[in-house]
Amino acid sequence: MTPARTTLAALAVAAYITAIAGANWATDTYGLIPIAPGLTTTAGTLAAGAALLLRDTVQDTAGRRWVLAGIAAGAALTWTTAPALAIASATAFLVAELADMAVYTPLRTQGWARAALTSGAVGAVVDTWLFLWLAGFPLTASVVGGQLVGKVAWATALPVALVVAARWGVTHRAVPRDTVRA
Repeated sequence: MTPARTTLAALAVAAYITAIAGANWATDTYGLIPIAPGLTTTAGTLAAGAALLLRDTVQDTAGRRWVLAGIAAGAALTWTTAPALAIASATAFLVAELADMAVYTPLRTQGWARAALTSGAVGAVVDTWLFLWLAGFPLTASVVGGQLVGKVAWATALPVALVVAARWGVTHRAVPRDTVRA
């Protein structure tokens, strides 16, 4: 692994652990919050959704073992402030991330965006139902809907769209390179 790749992998793992612990801290601190008319969600939903997307980056840069290590580290950090939430979170993340990985890995050959969107949606559904149930939050249309909007739309689809747009912009310059003059 090149030094640049090692640095990228370390940053991805650190961001992943931070997203897991941050999601749990926000949920423990603020509980349920409104996000749109008729929709509520746990305060950590966007960070949890980001963790689902970061999991794909960790797998690509560091490998599957680091995904599992990240879940354990995120749960350990959460345990220091909210032990009951740490158990619910670790269980939900582990099952959701394994589901995400099972979808992402075979789809990765068909392109990153397709794999990330599909696996992120699967992981979000699994994580939402399992976490809400284990943590004692209500399994209502308002809360489940809010979780899925936050995780799938805002924390998965939007970042994937931004990455795809940035990649397109890099490969399809508005002005050809040979016509740009200093």
